[in-house]
Amino acid sequence: MFDRQKKGDRALLVLPHSRGEGDTARRAEEFAELVKSAGAEVLGVINARVEDPNPRYYIGTGKANEVAEAARALDADLVLVDHVLTPVQERNLEKHLGIRVVDRAGLILDIFAQRARSHEGKLEVELAQLKHIATRLVRGWTHLDAQRGGMIGNRGPGETQLELDRRLLAERVKMLTKRLEKVQTQRGQQRRARLRNTVPRVALVGYTNAGKSTLFNALTTGEVFTADLLFATLDPTVRKLEDLSCGPAVLADTVGFIRELPHDLVAAFRATLAEARDADLLLHVSDAADEERERLHRVVDKVLEEIDAGDLPQLHIMNKIDLAGAEPRIDRDGAGKPVRVWLSAATGAGLDLLRQALGELLGGERVQSALQLPLSAGRLHARLKAAGAITGETVDEHGWQLRIDAPRSVIAPLSGGNAAETLLLRELLAPVE
Repeated sequence: MFDRQKKGDRALLVLPHSRGEGDTARRAEEFAELVKSAGAEVLGVINARVEDPNPRYYIGTGKANEVAEAARALDADLVLVDHVLTPVQERNLEKHLGIRVVDRAGLILDIFAQRARSHEGKLEVELAQLKHIATRLVRGWTHLDAQRGGMIGNRGPGETQLELDRRLLAERVKMLTKRLEKVQTQRGQQRRARLRNTVPRVALVGYTNAGKSTLFNALTTGEVFTADLLFATLDPTVRKLEDLSCGPAVLADTVGFIRELPHDLVAAFRATLAEARDADLLLHVSDAADEERERLHRVVDKVLEEIDAGDLPQLHIMNKIDLAGAEPRIDRDGAGKPVRVWLSAATGAGLDLLRQALGELLGGERVQSALQLPLSAGRLHARLKAAGAITGETVDEHGWQLRIDAPRSVIAPLSGGNAAETLLLRELLAPVE
């Protein structure tokens, strides 16, 4: 997308907006950060009021002329538009301006291509890029009819370059899809193993650059790359979370969300987003020092709804309190349940409160007790073992003496309709009813 041979692209930014869209200065700052993350130099920003999108350029003709003049004056070699353009609009703008035009989706895809490190992440990025490029193939060659049929009765033009490229793209997409299905099957098996172990699953979500990876490293022994960059973390990372009152849990770090995340990218990145979708609890991390945090909350909630994770329970984490001048604390609802934790992942202030809140939220639905099973309850013993609910056991002539540690939701349905087993499980679950 961008020229890697150069020291950096010289980019002119176009920021379309409509009436009532909020703080355009903040949007311009965020878009400039995206561009810098891609390795380009920002020469200037042009705001464009768009109430009724122009089908030819998206922005108006007069504004397109203004962008063309500014691009020539600044000697820009790239125009970046903070909106998703149709292939026709992107092509028309390129012809009108005489330089490359990249929309918001193309820019984010380019950044993701730079950030992906794992084999799976690279496959997902390439698949999303190919789907994006496939809609933008145009007749940009002078040799479209150069290929000719070589058999009698086939004297007309053969497969044109455009058709050939489309076919090659389609074949590559098909091949990448098969590879991803194989990798995702393997990851799914790992995820199902965690489910069988009944270890609570927690996922970090939030707007990009909110400090999720710093918090992940502070809570676990992980060494996830952290930097003051958008999308610094791309590939999913999972680590064990210790020292909780409810017992161990699994913590997953996921890619940061952002407004207008390209649909193809959301669809392609099923692996990293699945860690959020399959979690028992979401830690929604926000920058406490950001005045726009409420708006960013809505952006994250919208993406969660897109990946079918909108109904999952959330604990809000107000990070970077050292920058906001706030003190560590836990906010609770009317029933005394933790709903928000104020902390600083960078300094460690409030991390003990987060562990306390996690212990309360994850432990309230766990059954941690002793259970004695007669030898006649062998089927129930097998089901408890298969569910990963048994943490210790001894056996004698009277039966099994078990230590049970598992979520209530896992244990409750295991009786199999047997009256004696149902009674045993009812006694086991009674302390937490």
